[in-house]
Amino acid sequence: MASAKQQYTAENIQVLEGLEPVRKRPGMYIGSTDQRGLHHLVYEIVDNCIDEAMGGHATLITVILQEDGSVSVEDNGRGIPVDIHPKMKKSALEIVLTTLHAGGKFGGEDSGYKVSGGLHGVGSSVVNALSAKMHAEVYRDGKTWVQDYERGKPLAAVKAKGETKKTGTLIRFWPDKQIFDTLEFSLATVMNRLRQQAYLTRGITVALLDEREKRSEEDQKLSRLYRFHFEGGIAAYVSHLNESRDVIGTPIWFEKDTPDGYVEVALQYTQSFQEMVATFANNIHTTEGGHHLTGFKAAITRTINAYARAQSLLKEKDENLSADDVREGLTAIVSVRLKEPQFEGQTKSKLGNAEMKTSVEMVVNEKLAEYFEEHPGEARNIVAKCTLAARARLAARAARDSVIRKGALEGMTLPGKLADCSSRDPSECELFIVEGDSAGGSAKQGRNREFQAILPLRGKILNVEQARLDKMLANNEIKALIIAMGVGIGEVKDLSRLRYHRVVIMTDADVDGAHIRTLLLTLFFRYFPELIEAGCIYIAQPPLYKIQRGKEIAYAYGDDEKAKTLKVWGVGEKDMQEAEETEEAEEPEEMKALTKDAKKKPSSAEATAGKEEPKKSARVSIQRYKGLGEMNPEQLWDTTMNPESRSMMRVTMDDAELADATFTTLMGSEVAPRRKFIQTRAKTVKNLDI
Repeated sequence: MASAKQQYTAENIQVLEGLEPVRKRPGMYIGSTDQRGLHHLVYEIVDNCIDEAMGGHATLITVILQEDGSVSVEDNGRGIPVDIHPKMKKSALEIVLTTLHAGGKFGGEDSGYKVSGGLHGVGSSVVNALSAKMHAEVYRDGKTWVQDYERGKPLAAVKAKGETKKTGTLIRFWPDKQIFDTLEFSLATVMNRLRQQAYLTRGITVALLDEREKRSEEDQKLSRLYRFHFEGGIAAYVSHLNESRDVIGTPIWFEKDTPDGYVEVALQYTQSFQEMVATFANNIHTTEGGHHLTGFKAAITRTINAYARAQSLLKEKDENLSADDVREGLTAIVSVRLKEPQFEGQTKSKLGNAEMKTSVEMVVNEKLAEYFEEHPGEARNIVAKCTLAARARLAARAARDSVIRKGALEGMTLPGKLADCSSRDPSECELFIVEGDSAGGSAKQGRNREFQAILPLRGKILNVEQARLDKMLANNEIKALIIAMGVGIGEVKDLSRLRYHRVVIMTDADVDGAHIRTLLLTLFFRYFPELIEAGCIYIAQPPLYKIQRGKEIAYAYGDDEKAKTLKVWGVGEKDMQEAEETEEAEEPEEMKALTKDAKKKPSSAEATAGKEEPKKSARVSIQRYKGLGEMNPEQLWDTTMNPESRSMMRVTMDDAELADATFTTLMGSEVAPRRKFIQTRAKTVKNLDI
């Protein structure tokens, strides 16, 4: 007979009612419970306001980061209905905020919205479920209607508070600390999202106010008040994305209503080598693209080839321009609006409506061809840019094939400088990209040979932001790295062949080390962004100081940690200054410290009887590591490479648009934006090592 533990009956089946599923599995609804999920709460409420604006009912959206940690979002739209629902027998406001899959976006032509971003109808109710408190105010029918909630449950019925002449909805919520890892909102993150929405919805005004007294170091660099209003719409958005680039002509913009939905496109070519195409469906950023992106890519390739053939810019013997050729240096925004969008997943990262491929393709073919006929000079410049990319592609093919051919032979033709690991399981293997042969030697001796591989780099790699693939593959250091990783590059890149699931950038803690790290990050962002998205790229954190007192040794990764260690050891300020005198010592010697202590005057700590600070506190030596090569293999293993004790940063990409702009500014050919970036941040730099 089965024991009680083995019984499986109807009593084992748990039924979650109301908003309980959201609190039980928040990641299913907002993606995660970290800072990204926290900000998703703001986006859900703002998206509802944007739906009102897209319908022509709202012109102003105001977002306030409140001092008490809450966020309020208000629009001047029609206001959520508050009358009693005929079936549910309670206020429509309460239904919208407490019931999953309830809203005005499901009824087709008879619903309250022609198009909307919130297809699933869970936005407001999910925010309510994941908030410790929520306050709702609705302005309509000449009255102010209010209701308060606690963790998704109404505290009282909807009631009228007073009279008003305005219309709209205000939602204020306090994220629940029981759910989220952090409750600190980033002004920069919210600002970028709201600016994006203002570009996409031409003519509306979005205001953002930060009323918090305590702001993060990053937010302190920003103003407390922003207002976004763009009459140029997505054409202005393209200009904003290209403000640090050398552009070709002006942004090309067109729109058209089709039977399947509204299509709007803005594009502009630049002299850079990178492509930046962002797609949106009902103002939702579809980061993984979808059918609207597929249609756009097909149409722009066909249209440019057709124009080049018609104008004899391509000879009969020339092959057609490839999709990569026509998208090199292209910045584009593709925005569609449709009645019944089908997104893949609750986070709406990919559009699944197949009909939008045909619609976008038709509109781009027609409108772009018209533009080329009306602007022949700009059209010829664009074709010239694309044909130059085609010639570079052909020149790069031999170099790329060489890299891929060598990489395919695996161990026998791996770079000679690579000290590979014995394991062949990529999930447990690590590749350390080390600055210099000296540090590479220490790393090779100190590593765990079973799963840690070492690839030393000689000097600084090429800045790939300003180079095409053929020139890039001529760089021996980049070529060695690509072969070592085993994934190939370009059209034949195969991420399933990645030989190491952790690729660690390990450079010195100085200006040159930071530059090499930035050059490597530029390479990964431009040519291997999938590795960043998969969480495979890391930055090692070697210590800056070795602190020694007798046989007691501690490592500090910054000045704050060094001061904290000395304080714990009971080192007074005067003793600390004397300890600093040994900072440049190659290897502190305890005997020298003892001799020095015998000759020097007693410290204030030693002269004061009965104090807790020990007399030996002054016998502290501090060594500042100028580079990884100064560390012996044991020290490098203990502090930087040992999985049990090391500290590493994983490289992530929360905002691809912001990351693209940053790399363009810092590593691009335009000097003025980089000079401005340095000047505006010069005063905030800490521990500048010149």
